[in-house]
Amino acid sequence: MPPLLHAARLPWPQARAAMEMPRRAGGHVTFPRVQKTRVYLSPGMFGFATLASLEYFEHFIRAIEERFRDRGRIVEIHVCEVHPTASILRRAAKLARLVDESAGDDDGPIHIVGHSTGGLDARLVASPTARLPGNAHRRLGWTSRLRSVTTINTPHFGTPLAAFFATVSGQRLLYAVTALTVAGLKLGAPPLAAASALVAAFGRAQLGFFEIELIDRAVESFIRVLDDASSRELRAWLKLLRDDQGAIVQLMPEAMDLLHAGLEDRAGLRYQSVATYAPRNAVRDWVSALRSPWGAMSAAIFTALSNITARLNEHYPCRSHDGSIEQKLARVLGELPPPDANDGVVPLASQVWGELIWAGKADHLDIVGHFPGKGGHIDWLASGARFNRLRFDAVLDRIVTGMVAGEQGGLAEHAAAPPRPLADAHASERGVDLEQSGASTSARGEPAA
Repeated sequence: MPPLLHAARLPWPQARAAMEMPRRAGGHVTFPRVQKTRVYLSPGMFGFATLASLEYFEHFIRAIEERFRDRGRIVEIHVCEVHPTASILRRAAKLARLVDESAGDDDGPIHIVGHSTGGLDARLVASPTARLPGNAHRRLGWTSRLRSVTTINTPHFGTPLAAFFATVSGQRLLYAVTALTVAGLKLGAPPLAAASALVAAFGRAQLGFFEIELIDRAVESFIRVLDDASSRELRAWLKLLRDDQGAIVQLMPEAMDLLHAGLEDRAGLRYQSVATYAPRNAVRDWVSALRSPWGAMSAAIFTALSNITARLNEHYPCRSHDGSIEQKLARVLGELPPPDANDGVVPLASQVWGELIWAGKADHLDIVGHFPGKGGHIDWLASGARFNRLRFDAVLDRIVTGMVAGEQGGLAEHAAAPPRPLADAHASERGVDLEQSGASTSARGEPAA
């Protein structure tokens, strides 16, 4: 299946104006080419392009298209279909090939956005020291057009959850959580019996006990609630997880030292990041999440993931050792959350790289559009973060503004977005996005390491 392609066109008045300005070349009348921006999205461990007729970046894509249209810009968006848990090197090679095959021969700017592990893919293809396998190293001619790399909830310094998923019992739970993610995002409420079994499996695994049969039954229950075509797709996807788990080992905090030793930021390129966290155990006080049996089960599963992610090792604490990350977080948030703060999958401090353009309360999939609300939004797991459309809009505003700033060499004042609707413009006055008010939009953030 080819990578997904989305395009946002110019509004008709701007398009017509461009068409009415012909140029003469060699005695012939020609029309000016409107420069096209290309944005590439790379999903993470729980991510995919399309699976079970569900688009992982659906809401994210629409939001980017809307913001480029507001600026009178043409944007073409591609989603890279990477193996969910293959090594970062293999995933980056596939991303490099996709960009090379679809970037065209014009001089239009290119931007890469990576969610979760996808952010590491983006950094690797952008690195001037990258040595990609096969012929992928010959597919990097487009990097001269690359203007920004945006990482969202990316484990730049690893995550303890990877160390857990690398165990035998953890691998089985990874399959189950993956199946739950697909079924949950597609249906909204998977079978309670299967969710209950998953909760029990997490509890027993953390106590040193584990029943493989129990978790396998849960996975089958999640798959059976989907239609036949979706079930086949999910089974094939789960097989990929079993066949190649290179990224699981590489995302362990102990292994990330090697990545930092061989990875170099590209000079002049804008690196920007989004970092989120769900307050620890806040879901217990989130009454709306506990009004339904599924809400209670969902909250218990998220709490289990969050508690595992919070197990930081003093030698590999999932952050830089110079204190720069804490300074960035405190500057943007106004206060420093506890060291074990995380989004359920990645520690908060591990998510910071380059310019921190947004930080706030959201879980791992909230930030790409999987949060409760109108417009087809379905929540991933009940985390208590209370992420909403106003915050989602604030995040996307900053991401796209940063992209344009990267194209213009950091002239952020010229990259400002058009005025937003009144409800969004006054969001911070209602306290919705107050925590983001300190984020700066300089041309290129200094590396956090």
